[in-house]
Amino acid sequence: MTSHPHRPPSGVQSMAENRVCVIMQPTYLPWLGYFDLIDQSTVFVFLDDVQFSKQSWQQRNRIRTDKGLGWLTVPVRTKGRHGQLIREVEIRRSNSFPKDHIRTIEQAYSRSPFYKTYFPRLRELLSVEESLLCTLNISFIQWLANELGIKSRLEVSSELRAEGKRSELLADICLRVGANVYLSPMGSAQYLTVERQVFEKNNIEVLFHNFSHPTYRQVYRPFMPQAAAIDLLFNEGARSLEIIRSGRRASFTVEDILR
Repeated sequence: MTSHPHRPPSGVQSMAENRVCVIMQPTYLPWLGYFDLIDQSTVFVFLDDVQFSKQSWQQRNRIRTDKGLGWLTVPVRTKGRHGQLIREVEIRRSNSFPKDHIRTIEQAYSRSPFYKTYFPRLRELLSVEESLLCTLNISFIQWLANELGIKSRLEVSSELRAEGKRSELLADICLRVGANVYLSPMGSAQYLTVERQVFEKNNIEVLFHNFSHPTYRQVYRPFMPQAAAIDLLFNEGARSLEIIRSGRRASFTVEDILR
């Protein structure tokens, strides 16, 4: 595991002793920050046994096109399925999907330097007759993490059989994978700081992701951040992980957030 800019928890003598857990919903073609979180983890857990959110990052993301950032949305079955879990969501395949995504990605990146290197496998993954959105998302994330050279262990929350809700669930997952540090996206800071005692009683340090989006070459100008990570991969190839890590900043502690 590479060294990371975390502050060590109380009583931990060296960074080498830290086991960092990151827990995230499996999203469709995630952005750079998602992979920075995976790269900083000892164990990365796909949170697949919580409620699905329609029209969220779980089923869509953006790529850089000649018209700006354009959405790619996976059609899913939701009618009469209110409250379904992420791992239960089915893809609604049609004459347009996945052909429309393949065509849009091809049009956007055919002139990128590493298009021929990565597009065939991406097209193959999209073309698989997969019925579950979660499985499709995880297959993309595993492929991208491997291409980036990220070595973190990947787990799925439903297979860990963790218990509880919100912070209790997250803390139980950390315990089940043997982590003493929980690195969270900033979007969860509001409730995690309120519920921090759940982690404290289990001797788990809570830290928050701090990422400054780096710039890199794109097919079109001006540069537009927040695109799916395939945008970086198609344009920068083997340099992609180095570029992602260049955006990494020291993680925020709970005390930093509360100040």
